[in-house]
Amino acid sequence: MFSADLPLPLALLFVSIAVTLIVALRYLLTSGLFAFATAKVRPGLYEGKGAQIAREVRWSLLSAAIYGVPAGIVLWSWNHHGWTAITGGWASLPLWYHPLSFLIYLLVQDTCFYWSHRWMHRPKWFRLAHAVHHHSRPPTAWTAMSFHPIEALTGAVVIPALVFLVPIHIAVLGLVLGVATVMGVTNHMGWEMFPRWFVHSPLGNWLITASHHERHHEEYRCNFGLYFRVWDRLCGTDRGLSRRIVAEAGHEARVLTP
Repeated sequence: MFSADLPLPLALLFVSIAVTLIVALRYLLTSGLFAFATAKVRPGLYEGKGAQIAREVRWSLLSAAIYGVPAGIVLWSWNHHGWTAITGGWASLPLWYHPLSFLIYLLVQDTCFYWSHRWMHRPKWFRLAHAVHHHSRPPTAWTAMSFHPIEALTGAVVIPALVFLVPIHIAVLGLVLGVATVMGVTNHMGWEMFPRWFVHSPLGNWLITASHHERHHEEYRCNFGLYFRVWDRLCGTDRGLSRRIVAEAGHEARVLTP
């Protein structure tokens, strides 16, 4: 990507800036797309939230830099030295392993998020860092990366650490990042994009969508997961779905878990 003749600090700086710009652009395009969809599907939902959205964008662009630095180091390490466990050839790993690696990355990311998220809800850390995210009341399609730098750092290191430990094809890694981006935005946008039959299906009862995560922003002390409801169920922190979103979506009244 950059000349191997560049001094190491300069090469890492350049690649980190490039990746930061990519992360920022990805955020702006994805959040902008779903904000546009919100204006069409739920007109007026973000009315009067201009100041909140501007604040969310500022924090998110700062988070992009924090995500960009470790991601840039990973990219440089893979491109110049092959130090990571990322592979570019499908045949270099068994075919059955590719979906497994995808699931491993999501499960590890989900586990790290659940426990760091609960930690961020301790009074000291909530005041210091996590309150930034919860200043969005209710959240919008622009909220997904609206983090204090301390909180952004807890999420920015998980996948960069995994790529040195768990082999993965570059395309599967791209899919993991795509899921993280889309679900991060859609879980915060304030309305349910998934159909009723899916949200209340046996599979949907174990996955986190806007209906589930909105409940966290309503009550704070529940629904801490990222993709799956496994840790919330195991730890007794699953409080079911948002009454408002369920009602607005015309879903059945089964909101709370037993």
